[in-house]
Amino acid sequence: MHGSGQKAKIVVSSDGSGIVCQAGGLLLTETLRVSGLGRGLAGALEPWRRDRAVHDPGKIFADLAVAVALGGDCLADIAVLRECPEVFGPVASDPTVSRLVSALADGGARALARLRAARAAAREHVWELAGERAPGAGGGLIPLDLDATIVIAHSEKQDAAPTWKRTFGHHPLGAFIDHGPVGTGEAALIALRPGNAGSNTAADHITTARTALTQIPSHLRKQVLVRTDSGGGTREFLTWITRSRLQYSIGFNLTDDICAAILALPEQVWETAYDADRQPRPGAWVAELTGLLDLSSWPKGMRVIVRRERPHPGAQLRFTDLDGHRFTCFVTGTRPGAGHGRLADLELRHRQRARCEDRIRTGKDTGLRNLPLHGTGQNQLWLEIVAIALDLLAWTQLLALHDHPARRWEPKRLRLRLFTAAGRLVRGGRRLRLRLARTWTWSPLIASAIGRLQALPAP
Repeated sequence: MHGSGQKAKIVVSSDGSGIVCQAGGLLLTETLRVSGLGRGLAGALEPWRRDRAVHDPGKIFADLAVAVALGGDCLADIAVLRECPEVFGPVASDPTVSRLVSALADGGARALARLRAARAAAREHVWELAGERAPGAGGGLIPLDLDATIVIAHSEKQDAAPTWKRTFGHHPLGAFIDHGPVGTGEAALIALRPGNAGSNTAADHITTARTALTQIPSHLRKQVLVRTDSGGGTREFLTWITRSRLQYSIGFNLTDDICAAILALPEQVWETAYDADRQPRPGAWVAELTGLLDLSSWPKGMRVIVRRERPHPGAQLRFTDLDGHRFTCFVTGTRPGAGHGRLADLELRHRQRARCEDRIRTGKDTGLRNLPLHGTGQNQLWLEIVAIALDLLAWTQLLALHDHPARRWEPKRLRLRLFTAAGRLVRGGRRLRLRLARTWTWSPLIASAIGRLQALPAP
C-alpha cells in the first residue's frame, strides 16, 4: 500500500553497549548530593549498618526513594537502578533491601526520628540554596496543609480496616508544604493510620502538625499557616494551634447557629469574592459572622468567615444551600486589616488549600496508591520513602527548573519527558560523559538542569 504511512520494519537486538535508560534520573541523584540528604541518611542509619556490610543503609534507603520518584511502587523496583550502576552507583540486592526495611521497622520511633531529622536538615539547606524562591522568603507565610486520603488494601494488612467510604484499607494523614501557584510542594509528613481512623480526630491532627513542624527550619516556624478542611475544625485542634502561636485557616462546619447568622446578615455587608488571580468574581461574595455568634468557648481572636456563591449549572443543591446559594465557612486568627487582610483575600488564601489535593494526587502517582508491605511499621517506612521521593521531585524543580514551566510539572510529566530519557555513556580524557539524544526535545533542559545542580555546593 502506497501512502499509508507504514514505516520500515525495525530489527531489534539486545547487544547495545554504553546505553543508559532513565538517564534523566541523574537529576535526582544530583539533588540527593546537593541537598546533603544522601550523606544525612547515611549518618542517620549508621546504627543499622552490619559489620562487614557492603552496602550502606543510608544509600539503600536513598535508592528506594529515587526508584519511587522514577515511578516504582514496590521495593523490587529498585532493580531499575541496579541496571545502571554508572548513574546510580552500586545498588543492593532485593534480600538486602528487605532485611534493612524489616530492621528499621523493628527500630520503630527511633528509626523514624533519625530519618526525619536527616530530611529536616536537608530541607533547610535546600531552602538556603533556593534563596528568594524558597518558602517563607521575604517574611511570607509558609502554608502547611493537612489532609487525609484513603489507600485501598487488596489483601490483609496490619491495621487495614473498613473506611468511611465503604472500602478497605488505610487512612493516612498528610502534611504538605505548599510552594504556591509558581510551584508544587513538599511532603513534610505522611502518617499512617488505620482505615477506620476519623477525618476529624483532633489528636491525629495535633500529632501530625507537631511532627510536621519539625521539618520546617526553627527560625521560620512563626511564618507557618496551618490549613485544613472542616475535618480540622475542632475545638481541641484550634486551641493547640493558638497556644503554639501559629497562624491558621481552617474549614468550619455549617451549624444551626451559623445558618441562622447567615440569614440575619444584611445584604450590604457581603463583599465580592476574588478568583484565583485576585480579581472580583461575579456570583461569589464573602462576609464575616464573628459578631453574630457565641464564640466564648473557642480560642480567643477566632474569626468566622462565610463564602456565598451561586452553584454552577447542573450542581445538585444541598440542605445547607440557603436561598439557592451555596455557603462554606472557615475560621482564622488573622486580624482585620487593609491590603491582603481583607475578607476576600483571606477567603482566597483559604481556598488555595485545595492545592493540597494536588499534593495528594501526585503522592498517589509516587508510591502512595498502594502500601506494598504487610506490617504497620514497614508500611510507615514505605510512607517515609514516598515523602523523600516527593521531596526530591520538589527540590529538583525548586533548584534546577525554577525558570521553566517544568517547575510546575507533576511527576507523570517529569518522568515521561525528563527522567526516562536515554543516553549514551562515553569515556574519554579521564571523564565520563552522558550524551543525550540531539532529537529529544527536552535534552537541553535536562542538560542545563543537571549543570545547575552540579554547580551548587553540598553541605
